Amino acid sequence: MTPYITDAAAWQESWDRQQEAYLPDREHRFTAMLDAVDAVHDGDRLRLLDLAGGTGSISDRTLRRFPDAEVTLVDLDPALLALARASLGNRVTVVTADLARPDWHTALPHRDYDAVLTATALHWLPAERLTLLYAELRDLLRPGGILVNADHMPDDTLPQLSKRLLDRARDRRAARYAAGAALSWAEWWERAAADPALRPLVAQRHAIYPTGHSPEWTPPVSWHLSALTAAGFAEVGTVWRGGTDAAVAGVR
Repeated sequence: MTPYITDAAAWQESWDRQQEAYLPDREHRFTAMLDAVDAVHDGDRLRLLDLAGGTGSISDRTLRRFPDAEVTLVDLDPALLALARASLGNRVTVVTADLARPDWHTALPHRDYDAVLTATALHWLPAERLTLLYAELRDLLRPGGILVNADHMPDDTLPQLSKRLLDRARDRRAARYAAGAALSWAEWWERAAADPALRPLVAQRHAIYPTGHSPEWTPPVSWHLSALTAAGFAEVGTVWRGGTDAAVAGVR
């Protein structure tokens, strides 16, 4: 049984601020992703899959924009999933599944989603697995449905500028940490591990990810567009870019 978390809203706020230290334009990408969903939405009740959804940041913003949406959130991290359940309640179906496994989708309640959204998560998967996952996600969408993946996707035609943008972002992030404006990733998890309700879940997380995660793999946006095309999407393209990050979309 998941421990009762009394301050879920505070933890969600803390998570969002920690993430914004890495992604200052985080809300912009979320808005662009939901704009793309709105563009293909046929007016019926929206059915959306929040993939690797963590604490439910995308699910929450989806429900603010589409209050009647039927949202499924999938993740593997027990601590983040507990926070998602505590903050979102019965507004979202929360599913535990490992995207590294080809049978992950058997735990889902549906096979005909209007949209799949994911942000800053799939770079933990190796190339071979992400290639297969794109095809699996296509099969979970209704005809005309959309997948949007926002992540670290540099423009391969701007290698030197991309490096300078990354250096600039690192320096700004360090300044925020020094000023106490946000917690770092490590500091956030240290606080979670010190919380009585989250402590056992953080321990479970460490057992699942003994080295934290697999190494990050951040290919250029062109790789993702090629992989989406190979996965069988009818249309692929970039719907948002901010510095060295981008959101790519595939329409079934």
